[in-house]
Amino acid sequence: MITRIHTGERMSKIVKHNGTVYLCGQVGGAEGTVADQTAECLRRIDALLTEAGSSKEQILQAIIWVADMADFADMNAVWDAWVPAGHAPARACGETKLARPELKVEIIITAAYD
Repeated sequence: MITRIHTGERMSKIVKHNGTVYLCGQVGGAEGTVADQTAECLRRIDALLTEAGSSKEQILQAIIWVADMADFADMNAVWDAWVPAGHAPARACGETKLARPELKVEIIITAAYD
C-alpha cells in the first residue's frame, strides 16, 4: 500500500511504501546564508521524518542541490553537525539553479521507517 501525506495537486510532502519514506525536496526559506537555510531545511526534514515514523538515523539517501558550489563547505558544516555519528547516508551533492533565485540549498531525502 502507498500512503501519501500532505498531498496537493502537484506533489505530496511524504510518500510511504513498503518500509521506505520519500520526502519531497526541502528548502530552508528565502532568507539568510546557506548555513541558515540548511539549518532550517534540516529542521523541516526532522519534522517530516518524525511525522512519517522515521528519523535521521534511518536516512538511506540524501540528494543535495546547492545554488553555488562556493557554499559547499558552509552547507557541509551544518550537515555534518546534524547527521548522527555512524548514520551517514549515501549522498550526492551538486550545483543547480533552484526554483527561486533567493534559495541556496534543497535537500531530497529517502529513509526507512518502522
